[in-house]
Amino acid sequence: MKRVLYILVLGTVLSSCEREEGFQGPSLIDQFGEFNVVENLQISNPDVDFAAGESSFFTAEFSKSVNWEILIKGAVSGAEKVISGSSRILDEDNASWDGSTTNLPMFKIEDCDLTLKVSYNVNASDTIISVTDSLIAENTIAVSTTKVDNGLLLADFETGVNPDWEIFAQNGGNMSFNVTSNNSPQGNSYYDMGGNVDWDWLIGLVDFPATAYGNSTFDLNDNGAKVYFNVMLNMPQGLDNPPIVLLQFREDDNNNGVFEEGLEDMYAIEIRDLEPGWQLVSLKYSDLASLVNGAPVDADGNGVHNPDLLNKVSVLMLAQQGGGYSQTLMDYVIFTEDQPLKP
Repeated sequence: MKRVLYILVLGTVLSSCEREEGFQGPSLIDQFGEFNVVENLQISNPDVDFAAGESSFFTAEFSKSVNWEILIKGAVSGAEKVISGSSRILDEDNASWDGSTTNLPMFKIEDCDLTLKVSYNVNASDTIISVTDSLIAENTIAVSTTKVDNGLLLADFETGVNPDWEIFAQNGGNMSFNVTSNNSPQGNSYYDMGGNVDWDWLIGLVDFPATAYGNSTFDLNDNGAKVYFNVMLNMPQGLDNPPIVLLQFREDDNNNGVFEEGLEDMYAIEIRDLEPGWQLVSLKYSDLASLVNGAPVDADGNGVHNPDLLNKVSVLMLAQQGGGYSQTLMDYVIFTEDQPLKP
């Protein structure tokens, strides 16, 4: 018994030593060691042509692994791109920029300010000190052309209103259904929808028929799970009567060139609780439902989401009847495939 017991104890000790040798975790240097910049921040392409498919990446090296953040901010647009990570080295794999934005608006042709900050712990006189958002480097990067988004663009309002769109506005008070150029999230212009209507929920609407783009149906994938509808919306601050945006999608199921009410599919979604400021709304087409007064109902047509049979997209701006003035701003209406828009 004694011999067996010794063997078991010895085996336990050896096993414990093996676990110590194979232990994986943060090194003491990364946790408490001194921090130094080994290689300063470098920009691979300081004058980048995103429209030509170019990108830029950033390199730097530190003495220890740290939490780092690169902030790129457009000097004109105010657009922001945040790239962050936790590592000792920054390179093409973890610190690349393709022209996209983290926070709207989108970037313009402009110079951008760039900052690199790090956060880490250091041991000073047996006291652990946390260093947060320490500025390591500042630089600039120029956007010579902006990123091109792949998709079917319905409207960016840069050239005004397409005469083939169908626009209706009630005869209410302080009505504003027009293109405006001020603080746009993309380009220089957006569409302003606003007014005060005492007798109806509908303030006005904009229809985008497929015929305005050269066909009776939109040139989209036939798989609803692969198609995304994207639009940028903004509820201005200080509104007592918040807007409701109703999006409608009419399909020409029998492909005869027209939508037949009550016989063919119309999918819809109500967008409520918008927040002040520009926000991107992205919807997977197959997730849309048929609605009547906001409640889901059975589809009138074949009940199949067929983006390739889409005949018309409608944007209705609604608000509480008699609730006072309401307003919604709209920009960059675009269909994308396989994924939501990444502006």
